Amino acid sequence: MAADVNRMLVLAAALSALAAVLHVAVIAGGPDWYRFFGAGERMARLAEARSPVPTVVTLGIALVLAVWATYAASAAGLIRPLPLTAAALVAITGVYVLRGLAVLPAAAMPALRTPFNLWSSAICLAIGVVHAVGLWQVWKRL
Repeated sequence: MAADVNRMLVLAAALSALAAVLHVAVIAGGPDWYRFFGAGERMARLAEARSPVPTVVTLGIALVLAVWATYAASAAGLIRPLPLTAAALVAITGVYVLRGLAVLPAAAMPALRTPFNLWSSAICLAIGVVHAVGLWQVWKRL
C-alpha cells in the first residue's frame, strides 16, 4: 500500500462495502435472512409475499453504503478525488456515529433493547469511529 494511502479510511471503505454486499446477500437469502438480520417481521412477510418493497428498500440501502465506501476510498487515496469529499465524509461519519449512539436509548428502554438494536448500534458506532479517525488524519489534505 502506498505511503500516502490512509489505512483507516481504507478500512472504513471496506466496512461500508462489506455492509453493502451483506444487504444484497439478505435479498438473495430471502425472508429468513430478513428475520435473522433484524429487518423485522413486516419486511420478512413482504419478502414471503414477493412484494418488491423489501428488495427496493434493501437495494437502496446497499447503494447508499456503496457510495459511502467509494467516498471513503477516495479520501483514503485509493481512487481519484470525488466532489465534496470532505463534506460527504463528515456527513457519513456523523450518520454512522449517530446511528451507533442509538444504543443508548436502546439499552435504557426495554422495548428497544433487542439484540439487533444492540449489536447493529455497536457495529455502526465502531464504523463511525474508524471513519472519524481516518477523517481526522486526512483532514488537512481534503
